[in-house]
Amino acid sequence: MDITFPISHFPIQFAKLRKYTTVAIIATFVFMPKKKTVLVAPLHWGLGHAARCIPIIRALLEHNFNVLLASDGSALLLLQKEFPELESLELPSYNITYPEKGSHFKWKMLLKLPQIQRTISAEKKIVKQLVAEGKIHGIISDNRFGVRNVSIPSVFMTHQLNVLTGSTSYFSSKIHQKIIKKFDSCWVPDSDDVVLNLSGKLGHLKQKTFPVEYIGILSRMKKKEVLITIDILILISGPEPQRTLFEDKMKETFKETEKNILMVCGVVEKEQKWQDFENIKTVNYMASEELESTINKSEIVISRSGYTTIMDLSMLEKKAFFIPTPGQYEQEYLAKRLKNLKIVPSCTQEKFNLENLNKVAFYKGLKTVSQKPVNFSELFSLFQGE
Repeated sequence: MDITFPISHFPIQFAKLRKYTTVAIIATFVFMPKKKTVLVAPLHWGLGHAARCIPIIRALLEHNFNVLLASDGSALLLLQKEFPELESLELPSYNITYPEKGSHFKWKMLLKLPQIQRTISAEKKIVKQLVAEGKIHGIISDNRFGVRNVSIPSVFMTHQLNVLTGSTSYFSSKIHQKIIKKFDSCWVPDSDDVVLNLSGKLGHLKQKTFPVEYIGILSRMKKKEVLITIDILILISGPEPQRTLFEDKMKETFKETEKNILMVCGVVEKEQKWQDFENIKTVNYMASEELESTINKSEIVISRSGYTTIMDLSMLEKKAFFIPTPGQYEQEYLAKRLKNLKIVPSCTQEKFNLENLNKVAFYKGLKTVSQKPVNFSELFSLFQGE
């Protein structure tokens, strides 16, 4: 049996429907939780800390967070170029530089401690004001000691739970761990496997006295099967004056070779600049997408043994040769460890020559230590609370 309704009945029902729909829409906007803003603040010590924050920032945006960028120098400039749509602020600089003689590095850092402490105090004041004004609701600090606040979730990200400083490593590690304990969580960008990992004893403690979360390998890069067109890619990085000394050494070494050589100088500026030096093509910097493509189509990569570089090259499964920054115990340790594991050969900056590259063929090359992707949803749940 068919059931029919009078036509005059429908306008009344539609009017009610429009009324209820309007109320529902208004209620949705009124009661919808506002986006939370997370402050992401990498240390300006070369470009490595800023570079490894890029996948973190991308993931935050994908998970419906706002992001406020904070750093100084070329690290801040790199993030501004990668995310021009995001708000940013300049933090006080730690002004970390290297002496020309690596053996003087530890003592130079000791002399800088009063200035570093002043920078930490200034960071705390800036963050306190941001929290008071309700501008941020969470913090991810990549090795910036003063970027934290007890009123909001504060994360410290580092691959150095142990800080190597030669004969004073025990004391420097304890001081660093004491600082980490002041944060709500510590993220280590590495595998939790005590054998198959990239950071070795830097990121793995024998006994943990605070919560540590191993978040997996962080990289802005993805491996792609492409035609190899670059014989040798040289990645220059790090604070001055060692950055320039490294660049000069590479130019002198490779200026008369017949190889196809490209040098990325690690100097972030407003405009990209390509130049030729003898037979070497040079460029001041590359954004992430272009750098990813360039590394993928390179046969061998020569670079510092910085941890972010190691993560990137592992993700891309590249053959490499490492020249650690003179006097930087962390890079010297990482290079020596990978050399002993027959993964990547290395030598000091002073001893490097063309013949060293012949050793690359006898090493396995970098591979990903874990195929497990970073669980960003789980990590970011820390910032979802009221």
